[in-house]
Amino acid sequence: MAESKIGRTIVMTFHDKNTTPRSNPFVALARATIDRYIRERQVIDVPAGLPEELTRRRAGAFVTIYKHGNLRGCIGTITPTRPTLADEIISNAIAAATKDPRFPSIRKDELSELEISVDVLGEAEEVDSFDVLDPFRYGVIVSRGFRRGLLLPNLDGIDTVEEQVSIALRKAGIFGGDYKLERFEVTRHTE
Repeated sequence: MAESKIGRTIVMTFHDKNTTPRSNPFVALARATIDRYIRERQVIDVPAGLPEELTRRRAGAFVTIYKHGNLRGCIGTITPTRPTLADEIISNAIAAATKDPRFPSIRKDELSELEISVDVLGEAEEVDSFDVLDPFRYGVIVSRGFRRGLLLPNLDGIDTVEEQVSIALRKAGIFGGDYKLERFEVTRHTE
């Protein structure tokens, strides 16, 4: 791990012999977490020197892993479950790499082929019309009772509000009837 100070901003880069330096601290944290966990089955501690947004803020976050442009894992939390955003990213990075039920666990030989993004979720707000949704700007949460489904914004192949909500409903296991609809914005961090 290397650290460089630029003015008041601290930019973290994590690297070892198998990874290249990364300038985005959110993605660097997720990558370092995945690398350490897959190679050594160890959970990293929150590194010193991270930006305050990672160490003092609490927020839901999703870690998405791609291999050659194809989804390889995605796990996240709608609302914070950990003490800090850094802890949230560490937990979700491990889960995305090893616990996404759609995919087998990431293997060591795949680590150099992965692209990672981290989405930090803003506050969700209830809406009562599709007219205030935009699948490129807002993610959606649908819920009824204990069933809940989420779809992040600006995903390849999701071009309409109807598609976005339909997929979220399917993920939640809600088929027909009334449901609560919420929207949220994300800050997406990519490599």
